[in-house]
Amino acid sequence: MSHHEDPIPSVGATQHYLVASDFDYTLSAGDSGELLAELLGIGGFEERVRGLARQNFVQQGAELAYLLRHDPDFRVARREHLVEVGRRIPLKRHVEQLPALLASLSPEHRFSLYVISASPVEVVRSALDGILPPEQIFGTRFAYDEASGEIQSILHCPAGYGKVAVLSELQERLAIGQRKLVYLGDGSSDIHAMLHVNRLGGLTIAVSEHRHLTQVARRTVLSDDVLGCTIPLLEEILGWDGARVQAALEARGLLIRSWDKLRADSLVIQGTGEALAQAGG
Repeated sequence: MSHHEDPIPSVGATQHYLVASDFDYTLSAGDSGELLAELLGIGGFEERVRGLARQNFVQQGAELAYLLRHDPDFRVARREHLVEVGRRIPLKRHVEQLPALLASLSPEHRFSLYVISASPVEVVRSALDGILPPEQIFGTRFAYDEASGEIQSILHCPAGYGKVAVLSELQERLAIGQRKLVYLGDGSSDIHAMLHVNRLGGLTIAVSEHRHLTQVARRTVLSDDVLGCTIPLLEEILGWDGARVQAALEARGLLIRSWDKLRADSLVIQGTGEALAQAGG
């Protein structure tokens, strides 16, 4: 048997899946960097991020970490500011039900939920306090000056390929098979992780219409309710049809009011000079 193949599970064995999710705009309904800038009274956050993106100076997703360490305006940020942002950031509907839902889907399947985000870990842990244990949340970690509380350095930033490193670490720690990976994300910083999971035969789910991400993700789900992202998991892994998916959610007091399965081709067609000349002639 190839070392890339999972062993055939014994009859009755529980199949263990790692479900990894981004945070900003995946579990939350906002951006932690924008909210932090607002809290600190700093303007032009989006312009600063776009400037870093144009320079290709930092990995996509790591812009806030860079600003907190190097931008003079953001150097006033302290740990308590990051915790407060976590308290304020709006979460998508029913985030608090996601861990329990994953735990109750099937006795033959175990789904372990982890969050991997380039947002400061203090923000994400504060936002998900009481929903997900801190040890299941990976975010950017800083070293702080003990006297002033100022950020001294970036210890680790799981952005871009950094998310792949965390996925690999968790896969080894939890003894997860290569095809037992599920990844949810919304933007460019998730592309490396999705390509990695796709290569291993896992399931990738985009929760936005980000142009490059939807070309990589196996499924795309657009919903303001985070439980919508579980539908591809129910269909692809558990093999449930639409009726069973709806019945399972209704049993938990959740009603799907609208469910449209769409796939659109967006084209811009322009003729060559010769073709246009012939058409005009």
